[in-house]
Amino acid sequence: MRTITRIRSSNPETVAQYRHLFIINRMAPDHIDKRDASRLFRTRLGELLARSGMNRSRFAASVGLDRSALSQLLSGETTRLPRAETLIRLAARHGVSLDWLLGLSQDEGVSAAIKPALELEKAQDRRSDAMLARWHQEAAGTKIRYVPATIPDFLRTDRTIAYETRATKPSVAAQIDDAREKLAISRRPESDTEVCMPLQTLEALARGAGVWSAMDAAARAEQIGQIARLADDLYPGLRLFLFDGRRTFSAPYTVFGPYRAAVYVGDLYLVLNAKEAIDALTRHFDQLIRAATVRPHEAGAFIRSLPDPAAS
Repeated sequence: MRTITRIRSSNPETVAQYRHLFIINRMAPDHIDKRDASRLFRTRLGELLARSGMNRSRFAASVGLDRSALSQLLSGETTRLPRAETLIRLAARHGVSLDWLLGLSQDEGVSAAIKPALELEKAQDRRSDAMLARWHQEAAGTKIRYVPATIPDFLRTDRTIAYETRATKPSVAAQIDDAREKLAISRRPESDTEVCMPLQTLEALARGAGVWSAMDAAARAEQIGQIARLADDLYPGLRLFLFDGRRTFSAPYTVFGPYRAAVYVGDLYLVLNAKEAIDALTRHFDQLIRAATVRPHEAGAFIRSLPDPAAS
């Protein structure tokens, strides 16, 4: 880990920027993997280069780099970040915040307001669909950890969506479109999603018990078959873990990479932006994985072994 041992500047703003980078440097190992940090920085650096309209030589010279160093940063050959003074020059020269440049924020503004640690967002309207889509896009290339309330959204069949839809939710057609879009995202090569859910949810679906009691057998059989097929088809980009709900409990939530976590509470999301809260839910998710009795490579076969709803 690199540290800043001495700051030779009388400019208070520069001193503050160095201090900010030092804090980021200390926090980063717990907050984001080095490869993710390098990838995010590389993406942002490429954006600045494209916006500038300069060739690589001129761009490098404008921030005190030589062309070969810039090429190395853009190529992904190393996970190391530039020196602190280079990062500061890049941010200042192009009018962006250090947090944005390092991939710790989606807001480019130098004086952007700090997000509150906890926000409330409505979960049952079209605006929430757009919000969730944005969160997924922002977390693209990082790991998404998902504990669903029932069946994972992007694994649901059209008939399951129609069955679960309430009057307060968006229309069935809108939810079907949303599920198909999420499924398309999960098929991308860079997709990295882990899902943890109680195996009893699938057992109840197969038997037509509990919330599934009014759903016809053919629709339940179709849903069981789709989950089994997609658990195999999307592996390893999608990894489905099943835990015993009698021994382990979890509220439904999603961790969107290192950026935010959202806990689902019916018609609302509790959105957690603080690093400590995101880390805590990430650790909780890791505990669910350790407690899982069915691992991702076994999930498809386990689901297919459930009683056939159509035969009952």
